[in-house]
Amino acid sequence: AVVSTQSGHYGRGLKGMERKDLLAKNNDIFRVTGKAIDSVGKKSIKVVVVGNPCNTNALTCMKNAPSIPKENFTCLTRLDQNRAKSQLAHKLGVSVSQIMNVIIWGNHSGTQFPDARHASVVLNGVIQPLTGALSDDAWIKSDFITTVQSRGAAVIKARGLSSAMSAAKAIGDHTRDWWFGTKEGEFTSMGVISDGSYNIPAGIIYSFPVTIQAGGKWSIVQGLKQDDFATEKMVATYNELQEEATEAAKLAAEADN
Repeated sequence: AVVSTQSGHYGRGLKGMERKDLLAKNNDIFRVTGKAIDSVGKKSIKVVVVGNPCNTNALTCMKNAPSIPKENFTCLTRLDQNRAKSQLAHKLGVSVSQIMNVIIWGNHSGTQFPDARHASVVLNGVIQPLTGALSDDAWIKSDFITTVQSRGAAVIKARGLSSAMSAAKAIGDHTRDWWFGTKEGEFTSMGVISDGSYNIPAGIIYSFPVTIQAGGKWSIVQGLKQDDFATEKMVATYNELQEEATEAAKLAAEADN
């Protein structure tokens, strides 16, 4: 198998450029990319889409490579997961390596849902539920979420540049886990093709918690309980993805006419 990292895209380079503008610019790029992968790529190729809007770019790429299995297309939400783990580690005063099973649901955008409710932390050598160790549900439902959602924009505002090194680290983490598998008892977040899990309609590239076997077979983690707060967040980010997918399909139809 071969891993193809699709980071070549039209970035948000102009002031006032909106996400929908990026979608229009990148639709043609990822249609061509998908067709090229379909034509000359190995059927076992693993594709990681990084260029934004990465979920919908991955969907466009996948739709234009029908000979490649749909599960071989993913998008990068590991950067968001890494940011979420950093926030939690800082709050608890522990190392990032002591935090596990933080989830990013949905779109790699401001609607994403960083979810710490199923996470664990290692304290004094013992694995325990993170929410119990933290005991700050209000923060988990507010500042934690908004900080992770807006971190990319905050970095650009502070530096005038995107967080390229953090993204590169996340690509490495994503690829390593996809290639070698997740550790026993742990899962990671990846944008993958939805299959109806958690009442997210099938056919969208949506970030889910997944376990991965060595060699690359991933599975969406099942049975995680969702309350009304989580459901609302998960539906909101799905709705944005559905809007993007509809717009991408419209752009493709116009280009084909």
